[in-house]
Amino acid sequence: MKIPGWVSLPRSTADLAILDRPDEPVDPTRGNTRLTAATGIVLVALLAVEAVTLLSVRQLLTLHVIVGALLIGPVVLKSASTAYRFTRYYSGAPTYRRKGPPPLPLRLLGPLIIVAALAVLGTGVALILVGPSGSGLLLTAHQTSFWFFVAFLAVHLLGHLWDAIVVSWRELRASLSGAAAGGGAGAI
Repeated sequence: MKIPGWVSLPRSTADLAILDRPDEPVDPTRGNTRLTAATGIVLVALLAVEAVTLLSVRQLLTLHVIVGALLIGPVVLKSASTAYRFTRYYSGAPTYRRKGPPPLPLRLLGPLIIVAALAVLGTGVALILVGPSGSGLLLTAHQTSFWFFVAFLAVHLLGHLWDAIVVSWRELRASLSGAAAGGGAGAI
């Protein structure tokens, strides 16, 4: 199967091999990548719950609001970790330059997904503050920004899916083999 060029892939076997050598010095990009990926997993789980609330939003409004509020922290954290990588790469940090940037389409999509996510969350918080009486235009803005967010998120997830599967599998395998061998660095 040919993978499209806009899909994020591990750059080399060295990107994956570091997971098999826990005794070597840690590449600072690794921590940023792990934080961003772990936060992404939390976001996908919370967004799945949020999607379920949309099936009957009037009956599940309380859950919708609670999960929406819970999304704020991970969205800010993922945005910050991504902005950190962006800043380190474009400021010329050698380890981030070696790792390289994501594919161009995903780099262009990044700011759009952040703005859309902040718009959905911001209008959601505003809806909570104004209550149902003053929600007309605000509700429309919330719903519209949601659909933009979903479109950008779908492309973002597809663009990172293969990389996430490969890296997660390698890390899980390394962790399990460390645990089976009597508790290496990957053991919990």
